[in-house]
Amino acid sequence: MNPLLRTTLGLAGAGVAGIAYAGLVERNAFALRRFEVPVLPAGSSPMRVLHVSDLHLVPGQERKIGWVRRLADLRPDLVVNTGDNLAHMRAVPAVIRALEPLMQLPGVFVMGSNDYWAPTPKNPALYLTTSYASRPPSKLLPTGDLTRAFVEAGWLDLTNARGSLTVAGHPVEFVGVDDPHRSLDRYAAVSGPADPFAALTVGVTHAPYTRVLDAMVADGARLVLAGHTHGGQLCLPLYGALVTNCDLDRSRAKGLSRWWPGAGGPPGRGGKPGPAPQPSSAAPPDAAWLEVSAGLGTSPYAPVRFACRPEATLLTLVGR
Repeated sequence: MNPLLRTTLGLAGAGVAGIAYAGLVERNAFALRRFEVPVLPAGSSPMRVLHVSDLHLVPGQERKIGWVRRLADLRPDLVVNTGDNLAHMRAVPAVIRALEPLMQLPGVFVMGSNDYWAPTPKNPALYLTTSYASRPPSKLLPTGDLTRAFVEAGWLDLTNARGSLTVAGHPVEFVGVDDPHRSLDRYAAVSGPADPFAALTVGVTHAPYTRVLDAMVADGARLVLAGHTHGGQLCLPLYGALVTNCDLDRSRAKGLSRWWPGAGGPPGRGGKPGPAPQPSSAAPPDAAWLEVSAGLGTSPYAPVRFACRPEATLLTLVGR
């Protein structure tokens, strides 16, 4: 066989195998990530927080539903849901069934754009471009039904709102925004200094845009939780995420890092990119903690993950 043809066939075969792995294996290889975060006052007892994001559920995804239901066995003190639960016009019952055991625990939530608008067929390659964020909204989803179920279960709605809960004996303040990816965030309406009597102020947002992170941390949030990025969804070994689908730098596409106002670098001028983001190693001593979940799902029109397993996160908050 011609050597060039052999090489071409070999690369084509490797590509097919990679796509099959990403679409059939890894996107269903759910993982639980664990972090210990020293963010409570010194001497505090631990508090366990389960962070769930980006389910993108469609009816019939029984493996994902069953895995999420079993997360209740962890018995966290608090559940934080950072949105993009839906991926189908009739997905609300499936989401409620998946989260039902967790909805019996204290919880807070915000919505993502995919909780408002149904997914539509599109070129998956657009995900690697800025055009992905500018696609026009599609058919409206039954968001109100999902919100109502969460609120009736006792979860705190943080859609451009502040609120407080006592969690594992700790008074905790929360501040949240609607999805910044669609410019639905109205942080100015809820801005203000952190409650000095709270053990912790937590910021909650679906998409980790730097304008929201900076504002929350400047007001005194010591921990911020977000989703949206899918961890990059398609990653390269030794390189990481190719994109974050927002203005967060790739090094923070998933996992735990430090954040402080200006960590993302000043914005550029005249349409030009600003200076490079500051790495976590440059964090000042009083920097907040940022945890970005890679999420549990994908768009039904781009059902692949590579080097980026779907995940939920269990955070154990301890004293500083």
